[in-house]
Amino acid sequence: MQLTGIHHLTAITADAPANNRFYTETLGMRRVKKTVNQDDTSAYHLFFADGAGRPGSDLTFFDWPVAPERRGTHSISRTGLRVAENSLEYWANRLRDADLTVGEIAALDGRASLDFEDPEGQRFRLIADQPGTAHPWDRSPVPAPTRSGVWVRSRSPCPILRQQI
Repeated sequence: MQLTGIHHLTAITADAPANNRFYTETLGMRRVKKTVNQDDTSAYHLFFADGAGRPGSDLTFFDWPVAPERRGTHSISRTGLRVAENSLEYWANRLRDADLTVGEIAALDGRASLDFEDPEGQRFRLIADQPGTAHPWDRSPVPAPTRSGVWVRSRSPCPILRQQI
């Protein structure tokens, strides 16, 4: 078997309604599915992805009442999301307007990027990329020129993602 990338990343949210609002309204991702956790049917399992819901573009969340994350070793340090090449200034302003922790636009491995945290402290990096295989959600509240797909995997190895995951 040859592995070509990551199917999805899963995290935990303590507030499913706020999580849904942030990922669909602020980031403009498509909620592909809301189901229950198969191992704990008292908890929701939310799936967000690109407009086509393609494997490799999914971020999923289990809804469990937990304290904010404790950062340490042996964990994902930051999740990379692909955005349109010249949109990082737009995203920096959008995320700051949402009162989030947002870094400065910087170059990393030859690509412009922007670090931020979601409302619960999950760490992300927006990575400017050229149009390609992205499938943005056509009903996203994010303006079309700034949209792009979620980048959880890449057809070719991506040094940024390999460093972070």
